[in-house]
Amino acid sequence: MRTLFSNEFHVDYGQMYIDGRTRTEWDEGPEAGLHECFMGQRAGLCGAAVPGYLHLSTGMHTGSVPLAVELHEKEPPLDSDIWEDIVEASFRTAADDTSLISWGGGSTDLGLPSGSYRVRYHCRGMDEAGDSVRSAGEPVLDEYLLQFWPAPLACDRVVKETTRSAAYWHRWASELPPPPTPEELAEARRAAQEKKDREERELSERAEKAIWGGRLPSDRLRNVKGNVAGMVDLDVALVHAIDEAGPDVQRAMARWAAHRSCDVAGLSSVDWIARGLAELDQNLPFSPPLNDTEQGWDLLFSDPQVPSTTITTPTGTTNASQQAMAFPALTDAAAPDPLQAALDALYAAAIAHGPGWRDLVAKVRSAFPETAQAPLPPLDRPQRYEGATIVFRQGWRPTEEPERQEP
Repeated sequence: MRTLFSNEFHVDYGQMYIDGRTRTEWDEGPEAGLHECFMGQRAGLCGAAVPGYLHLSTGMHTGSVPLAVELHEKEPPLDSDIWEDIVEASFRTAADDTSLISWGGGSTDLGLPSGSYRVRYHCRGMDEAGDSVRSAGEPVLDEYLLQFWPAPLACDRVVKETTRSAAYWHRWASELPPPPTPEELAEARRAAQEKKDREERELSERAEKAIWGGRLPSDRLRNVKGNVAGMVDLDVALVHAIDEAGPDVQRAMARWAAHRSCDVAGLSSVDWIARGLAELDQNLPFSPPLNDTEQGWDLLFSDPQVPSTTITTPTGTTNASQQAMAFPALTDAAAPDPLQAALDALYAAAIAHGPGWRDLVAKVRSAFPETAQAPLPPLDRPQRYEGATIVFRQGWRPTEEPERQEP
């Protein structure tokens, strides 16, 4: 015989546990609640219905009780004279760290080897403990012994019943239904997972609808690259209409937005930008310096032909270079994806128009009848979209540090 534990052990709510479940049993097995541990049993003091788990009942409600846990090589002699209540059950563990656990979560590794065991639970003084609370130093009212020995799985049984407490728990356990079958457990897990997946889909859909103006975007719109979120913040209804308009309209809109953007910022008369607009209209590759992003931005801020004006953007940023805000519309309009080209160029143009951005999006609806049915955006200022700073970072060169303002 080897003693695995011999000391006082703290219990709460008249419960302590032995847990030898594997990770798989923990994840896929039944819940180790009070009812689940005793389903299908006759004995109500040692619940063993959950594989790899034991639920041990005590008379003491809260406090420390003397407890011994022993491992025997074979079935030990039955000592029914000393103990008032005795039950037996089967226990199987595949874990290497079977633990004695308190209700609050404290645990002690018992060092019990993996295997199949018979368990004999001995109780004394359950009625005297009477659901009481024992403080440190007070007299012992109830005590317990738990014995393990190797044995095949077998039904639980009541070996000895003396106290009213034990009789109550035996009667309670005997009235429980049998535990679910493996097939029933699998079906319950499947149904629970299906419900969880459905709820997650519904939650995700509600969140996505909130972003996209109360409707779901098309897959095409959902996956488009670029600064679509900025345009969604300005006029989400127009974004959906642009998506539905088709590639030919999107490409025409991108070019239109590039011209409006350069016009409002005074860039259309700059020779190399005018040349770029003509190349865009003819679907030709950009010539220098527009064929090199860095060179284009450098020339934008060094060419004396380029005017210098500042605006307050629709996103609430003050003292922004209007030319830096407008310039990306030209290169964005040439993006290979016509939807991205339209959205990015139109967003740059809207930013470049500053407080007049609403007039611009109204003109979109007039110039492109395919979008005319999209309702106008609300009059309150749109949320600031920080992604705009990332998109236009290279062109962000105000004469002084811009002042950050909340929208």
